[in-house]
Amino acid sequence: MADFPNEIRINPAALNKMIMGGIVVGLIAVGLYTSFFKVDPREHAIVLRFGKYTGQPITETGLHFKLPFGIDRHQIVEVTTMQKEEFGFATQSAGQRTRYASRNRNQADTSLIVTGDLNIADVEWSTQYVVSNAYNYLFKVRNANETFRAMNEAVMREIIGDRTINEVLTSGRSEIQQEVKDKLQSLADQYELGIKLEEVILQDVNPPESVKASWNDVNQAQQERSQKINKAQAEFNKVIPKAKGDAARIIEEAKGYAVERVNNAQGDADLFKQVFTAYELAPEVTRKRIYLETIGKVFNTATNTGPKKIIIDEEAKGLLPLLNLNTGGK
Repeated sequence: MADFPNEIRINPAALNKMIMGGIVVGLIAVGLYTSFFKVDPREHAIVLRFGKYTGQPITETGLHFKLPFGIDRHQIVEVTTMQKEEFGFATQSAGQRTRYASRNRNQADTSLIVTGDLNIADVEWSTQYVVSNAYNYLFKVRNANETFRAMNEAVMREIIGDRTINEVLTSGRSEIQQEVKDKLQSLADQYELGIKLEEVILQDVNPPESVKASWNDVNQAQQERSQKINKAQAEFNKVIPKAKGDAARIIEEAKGYAVERVNNAQGDADLFKQVFTAYELAPEVTRKRIYLETIGKVFNTATNTGPKKIIIDEEAKGLLPLLNLNTGGK
């Protein structure tokens, strides 16, 4: 067979060198690619060497070196981003008008909690937190998020179970939020979850849907009751103080009248004692003075239109024929 003049002949040695060179370049490229990683300002990095933690977490931003080819592996954890766990509801899209997804069966079961007075409350809440320790968050507890969610449900059920339905729905909400936050933080520290709680928010608290209409009727009746009580109290405050004031005034007037009568009686008694003492000293003179004073009072009370008055001596006799009793004269 004839040889083709343009046939390319490849030297096996040169081919092997090219292959080895390509492998070396590839290894170098892979080594360089796997030798550096970047840490952003909001992140911390954990480096594992053959699966074992190498020491302190890397918190400085920028590029960092690690051993290549999988000898060192790194994991990035966001430590400044606010994270949120939702219970009984799910946010579909956040914004000025937040949209919530329809609740599934698990969410509905999570939100139904028995209160201390054996009622059922439909409690929807969310827990906001940040990662405070990247190593603890990744390695101290298996599946930290699921553990944290279980803690939330257990603590919320415990706190709600110590309160009445009225406290849960009305006045006790802020106290419940703070108590749940404190207890959750204590548990997270105890389990070394590496989580710092920022806030626990009771999103919505209602009676179960099946009894909501009856509950609204009860609330309306309670409001009407409160209104009537307040109205009665206002009327009480208007009438009773006035009655008490009138009673106090009448009592004071009676006391004043009693004091006046007692003082007048005491004055008359003192005057009688003085007159009696003077009478004992000079009976005749005192008798005449009293007689003259009495006669003066009698004349002072006489008027032109008054009845006829005739004054005679008790020892006088034979005066009747001399008196013209039929005339209008005095």
